[in-house]
Amino acid sequence: MVKTIFTVLLIPLFCISLFANKSVTRDSLNTNTVLFKVTHSDSKHVSYLFGTHHALGKPFFDALKPANEALLSCDLLIKENLNIPGHLAKDIINQRTTTTKWEKYLDKEEQQFVLNLFASGSLEFDKMTPAELYAFLSRHYKEEVCVEKDPEATYFSLDDYIGAVAEKNHLELFGLETSEEQIYLINEDVKGMPRKVHERRLSAMIARLESGSKDLCAEIDWYRSMQFDFKLDQPCANQLVLSDRNDKWMEQIEERLKTNNCFIVVGLSHLMFECGLLNQIKKLGYHIEAVPVK
Repeated sequence: MVKTIFTVLLIPLFCISLFANKSVTRDSLNTNTVLFKVTHSDSKHVSYLFGTHHALGKPFFDALKPANEALLSCDLLIKENLNIPGHLAKDIINQRTTTTKWEKYLDKEEQQFVLNLFASGSLEFDKMTPAELYAFLSRHYKEEVCVEKDPEATYFSLDDYIGAVAEKNHLELFGLETSEEQIYLINEDVKGMPRKVHERRLSAMIARLESGSKDLCAEIDWYRSMQFDFKLDQPCANQLVLSDRNDKWMEQIEERLKTNNCFIVVGLSHLMFECGLLNQIKKLGYHIEAVPVK
C-alpha cells in the first residue's frame, strides 16, 4: 500500500531525460559530489548548494557526513517547496469538482491496480489528471522498485528528510514555490499530449510496478555513483521546467545569500547547464567550491 503523501513529483520526470542525455556533449565541469560551498569576498556568510534526487532519503543523506555538517552550519534551509497543511498536492486535487474518465486511459486491470495503490490514502484518484497520475507512479516506481525504500519509512523524499533534520535543529525553512505552482507545471509540461500517448505511458509504468522491472533504474545508480557531467556550457533543454523556474528561484535566492548562511536543496538538474544555479550564482560574483561528500 502507498504511504507516500502526494507532494513534490515534478523532478523525477525530468531526471529520466537528464540521464538519457548524459553523454551528449563535452562537459565544462566534471565532479563527484552534489555539494557546493558558496562564498563571496565581500561577505562573511557561507552557504551551500545541494543537488538531490528526490526518490532517495534518510539512509543516503545520513551517510554523507560533510553534507550533514554543512547543513547544521547554516541558519536557513531553502527548499523547492514546503509541505504546508491545506496546501499539499492531495489537498488541491481533492478540492476539485471535475473527475477524469479513467476508462479512456486505463483498462480494468490497470484501474484496479491504481485503486489498490491509493486505497490506504486520502487522495481522490478520480480527480487526478493523467499527467499527475504518471508523475505519482513514476515517483512511486523510483522509491519502491529502484531505491527499495523501507515501507515503514516516514520521510517522503530526500528533500523532506533534510527538511526534518533542519527543523529538528531549529533552522528556518523557506520554500521557493507552492504546490499549486508545481501541479501547474506537471500538467503544462505535457499540454497537448495525445490521449494515446498518456495511455501508453501509464500502461508501461504500471507494468513496471507490477513486474518489478528495473529498466528505468539506471539514473538512481548514476546519481549514487556521483560521476557527474554538469554541462555548464550546454543550453537548458526544458524552458518551462528548468530555465524559467531557475530564473524565478534566483530572484529569491540572491537576496537570502546576502543575509543568511543558506543550505539550498534543489533537484540536481537545477544545478546543471547554462541556466543552472551554479552558473547563475557564480555570475553574481560568488565563488563556488565543490565539496567532497564521501
